[in-house]
Amino acid sequence: MTTPHTDLDHTVTAPVGVDVKGDVWPCVELPGATELLGTGRSVRVDATVDGVALENVGLMPTGRGELMLSLNAKLRKRLGKDVGDTVTVHLSRRRS
Repeated sequence: MTTPHTDLDHTVTAPVGVDVKGDVWPCVELPGATELLGTGRSVRVDATVDGVALENVGLMPTGRGELMLSLNAKLRKRLGKDVGDTVTVHLSRRRS
């Protein structure tokens, strides 16, 4: 189990778009993050998405036992990505 403010080295390459209760949200599901972080609840991390640094962002539960990272419209535009496109997420530090 990981404790608060712990360095991480976990990378996932996955498509943008998570089905949540019948709606597709612009998020990336992060398989293995629940085990890595020791929780299926919301948790704050530092991460990169396709090399773009994100500090103290929240991972949220998917409802299926995994965690997901939301990608807002501003970030998707910066990345040049949208739902269905693939991104690489690297978790580098747990904040809480």
